Amino acid sequence: MAFWQGICKEKIMHLKIEHEDNPDSSAISAIQKGLDAYNIAIAGEYNTRPLWLFGRDEASVIQAGLKGQTHYSWLYVDWLWIAESFRGHDYGSKLLLQAENIAKERGCVGAFLYTYRFQAPDFYQKYGYKEFGRVENLPPGHSRIYFSKTF
Repeated sequence: MAFWQGICKEKIMHLKIEHEDNPDSSAISAIQKGLDAYNIAIAGEYNTRPLWLFGRDEASVIQAGLKGQTHYSWLYVDWLWIAESFRGHDYGSKLLLQAENIAKERGCVGAFLYTYRFQAPDFYQKYGYKEFGRVENLPPGHSRIYFSKTF
């Protein structure tokens, strides 16, 4: 435990900094509510909506999917996955383009995501995504690449 002090409105304030691997829900909620209140006061409502797309085979087994969300007028693509046997048949393209269309219908002005060097950077560039950041050696021996696209 570390104690930190700072000056706040001419009064010395103290915080005890603690590490917790599994904080309770009230601790998580306190941080989330505080950050949300600040962000909303400055930038307005998030207007967050989940966006899920699924590709099912003839037996209704999920073989592909996209998980994202729209907020602050942008689409964030969190996951895009295609089962090995369905790769190379444009299902990734269909999922990405459908997600972008849904985002546009929701009033979004662009999309952003990250991928790893061993995943699909060329795929996203093919659809107009531009690299805006990179973290080398994440995971070790690879890179995490951040992309965005305006509509």
